[in-house]
Amino acid sequence: MYKVGICGYFGFGKDFVSGQTDKTKAVYDAIAKVIGEENIAVLDSCGWQKNPLKTVMNCRKLLSECENVIMMPARKGFKVFPSVFETLNKGLNRKLHYVVVGGWLPDRLESSPRLIPPIRKLDRVYVELEQMRDKLISLGVTNAVYMPNFRKTNALSPDELIYSTSEPYRLCTFSRILREKGIEEAIEAVRYVNNKLGRTVYTLDIYGMVEPVYQSRFDEIAKTFEPYITYKGFINTNDSTNELKSCFALLFPTFCEGEGFAGTIVDAFAAGVPVIATDWHYNASIIRHLVDGIVYDSSKPELLGKILLEIHNKPDSINSMKANCLERTHHFEPDEASLPLLRELGIEKESEESNV
Repeated sequence: MYKVGICGYFGFGKDFVSGQTDKTKAVYDAIAKVIGEENIAVLDSCGWQKNPLKTVMNCRKLLSECENVIMMPARKGFKVFPSVFETLNKGLNRKLHYVVVGGWLPDRLESSPRLIPPIRKLDRVYVELEQMRDKLISLGVTNAVYMPNFRKTNALSPDELIYSTSEPYRLCTFSRILREKGIEEAIEAVRYVNNKLGRTVYTLDIYGMVEPVYQSRFDEIAKTFEPYITYKGFINTNDSTNELKSCFALLFPTFCEGEGFAGTIVDAFAAGVPVIATDWHYNASIIRHLVDGIVYDSSKPELLGKILLEIHNKPDSINSMKANCLERTHHFEPDEASLPLLRELGIEKESEESNV
């Protein structure tokens, strides 16, 4: 009998990484650190639609072999997996845990109340922000628990911080490359400042995998890139600290539906890089305005260019935030952030003993 089974979007054998896969693997790693990989069974939910019957059979097998089952389906699977596991669990009485990735669940349940009953029957539902928990509880999902997004980072030490003191200042984006992530807004903001001042004040490095639905559009945009705008491709989150640490700031002008606690913010903080972001959804709850970043009104995308224009001649306004970014990173380290889940799995005591 396994202590824990995880049904999530691992994407085994696939050449892609997303917030969904990052979070799934981070949860696996946090639990494996405490109880060992040999006590965890996994079921990859990637591509479950291609063979639903086989998926149901695998869910049944996971339940029969595990004391606790954690489900982490992508958004398309959330209408299926809670109901399937709850139904199959009758008579087995395993503990069912739902770790939500992103900030979309409260709004989805509010607009579709018929989806609430299966979620309420689970033992726990873990969400990334306290506001999400509070909204779920107001909808009657009283099994909601706050567990901040987390990932293992190679955070810099304070003496490794890199301060930008002269032009051009290096900016970056680091997310899935999609229209809704604000990629075009970031490009236009940098162009606005450089064109207005008649010189290259900022450069922009774009990191991330291009979403297939956006590929043709991005290819066309890339043909118009000035020398100060560069697509740097995909980098693994394990390498992000080293890649991002020399950046002046990270731009995150997202208006992506379902945005929750974006992992790119944690990656930037670990590299000592302040984040300039929209106040979209929960960003203002994560980024401390003028402490470890700048948050602006998402309904006024033109503000990003104006912010960059304002700070270009006073770099200390950004550099002074770098140490605060590192301090903030510790709140999102797996050992601390995963405690709510470990407690519910009944393995927190083992975790404490293993550190003695």
